[in-house]
Amino acid sequence: MASIPSTASRAAYLYPVLEESYATQIARVCNTRDGGIGYVLRFEVETDYVSKFPVQIAGSRVHREYWVPAEELGIFNQHIVGTIEVIGRIPRQQRLAAAPG
Repeated sequence: MASIPSTASRAAYLYPVLEESYATQIARVCNTRDGGIGYVLRFEVETDYVSKFPVQIAGSRVHREYWVPAEELGIFNQHIVGTIEVIGRIPRQQRLAAAPG
């Protein structure tokens, strides 16, 4: 069964987003900021289950996401349909060395 690992969300919520461009933005801006690698994932969740979470707008109209409480992660995983695909990988940000001076 496909599942999101519990270590994926150290926050109070898991934030599945509805737009690939928004997921890519998060992976690029947030996940690589401290030297990490950002991944963009695609997966489906059963409509009957996910519809209990209202769609939240976190900025512009492309910033649509669900707020799933972290304690629901196990139940959320039971409602993932099929596989979880990695559709994008954002490499670590390279830090520029200071110019000799």
